[in-house]
Amino acid sequence: MRVLGLDIGHKRIGVAISDPLGITAQGLTVIDYTEESQALQKLAAICKEYDVERIVAGLPLNMDGSSGEAVKFVEQFARKLKEWTGLPVIMVDERLSSRAAERALISGGMRRRGRKAVKDKVAAAIILELYLSAATPD
Repeated sequence: MRVLGLDIGHKRIGVAISDPLGITAQGLTVIDYTEESQALQKLAAICKEYDVERIVAGLPLNMDGSSGEAVKFVEQFARKLKEWTGLPVIMVDERLSSRAAERALISGGMRRRGRKAVKDKVAAAIILELYLSAATPD
């Protein structure tokens, strides 16, 4: 059971994938895009290549739990992704995932230039780990 994790942004999407048993997550790639259809096509190809069964997308709620423009954008993108792939898309609260990814990369000694290139896929892995840990019985 492979699960795809996404950190969806307006210009980049961080992508993470679970192991075949759906226990762990690892960053896979970052998709840079200018057109939405381009990103949807790349994600659909990744889903097919890895035999993904479901997709988890981070929902960028405000710190007080309210929704803003970013939430509307992600929800709209998630609906289109579901149509393109035919897979269920599950939304997960992603508050602080990007900040946690940044802290992890800094503590690992990564320089600022290198962090920018991988922060989104690390955030996607954190979002996917949140989902997997909640979905896995103790």
